[in-house]
Amino acid sequence: MKQKLESILAEGLKEIESSQDLKELDNARVKYLGKTGELTQILRGMKDVPAENRKEVGSLANVVRENLERSLSQKLADLENVQLLAEMEKEKVDITEPSKGIKRGALHPLTRFNNKFIDLCVEMGFTVIQTPEIETDYRNFEALNVPKNHPARDMQDSFYITDNILMRTHTSPAQVWAMETMKPPFKIVCPGRVYRNDDDSSHSPIFNQFEALVIDENIGLKDFMIMVKEMAVRLYGKDVKMRVRPAFFPFTEPSIEIDATCQMCQGKGCSLCKGTGFSEFFGGGIVNPAILEMSGIDSKKYSGFAFGPGIDRSVMVTNKIPNIKYLFRNDMKFLKQMR
Repeated sequence: MKQKLESILAEGLKEIESSQDLKELDNARVKYLGKTGELTQILRGMKDVPAENRKEVGSLANVVRENLERSLSQKLADLENVQLLAEMEKEKVDITEPSKGIKRGALHPLTRFNNKFIDLCVEMGFTVIQTPEIETDYRNFEALNVPKNHPARDMQDSFYITDNILMRTHTSPAQVWAMETMKPPFKIVCPGRVYRNDDDSSHSPIFNQFEALVIDENIGLKDFMIMVKEMAVRLYGKDVKMRVRPAFFPFTEPSIEIDATCQMCQGKGCSLCKGTGFSEFFGGGIVNPAILEMSGIDSKKYSGFAFGPGIDRSVMVTNKIPNIKYLFRNDMKFLKQMR
């Protein structure tokens, strides 16, 4: 039995050492240490060894097993290291080869302009707020001096969910939210999507607006025009020209429309600006005192101005986009051009 164990150890170590790959090494393991392996069979037959020799044989069998297992472990590590080096050599990257380049994404032009306008307003001291896109008829119309059956409602064909709930047609409900929850003086701006049943090359059923509101003592139209001029210069450059037209909005009095140099043609005249050289910048005016009173603000002490530019139109003219639909198609060719 002793000679048999010594033979198993010698032959086992030899086979393990001569293994060329992981499969040969595993075959050697099974042959000697597997469930039916040569050493395993001897250990199972220990009951047949005479009692006086059992201790010596058992001790030798354990030594043989430990040596075989140690040799297997070392050889396994060597073979795995060889295999890893071979794979690394096969898969190595030649860093001297030209790179294929990485396709980088970019912010959508609407997002870029939106962020630019927010940054501009924050620099001017405005607080940015968000209000719901689903509004009550009261906040969307009545609290802004547009009661039921008012002609101004015909200008905003709305998406109603119920008789009293609708998708907001403008960001102006932010004025109501601010005046109901904030104490003057304050300056707020509210960016967001709005919804109207309107659809052509320069209008979309979904578009983006900014609502800005300033409430303080002794605020007048001159303050409004100074801020508008500064915004136009920051957005379009110092050479921008502006013109003011009288307008009507139920929530401001007086109301004005402000146009700026058409960025599509740089003031030369084109189809977008109908040959005038100017495109709509935004509309606004002095907050109607009736709205201040409805929201609990003393109109004799406080006044203010409000305005609401449409972001989509500005993005169109600054990027020379002929149709507003391009902004919502997710066309990769178009988006790459805008990058």
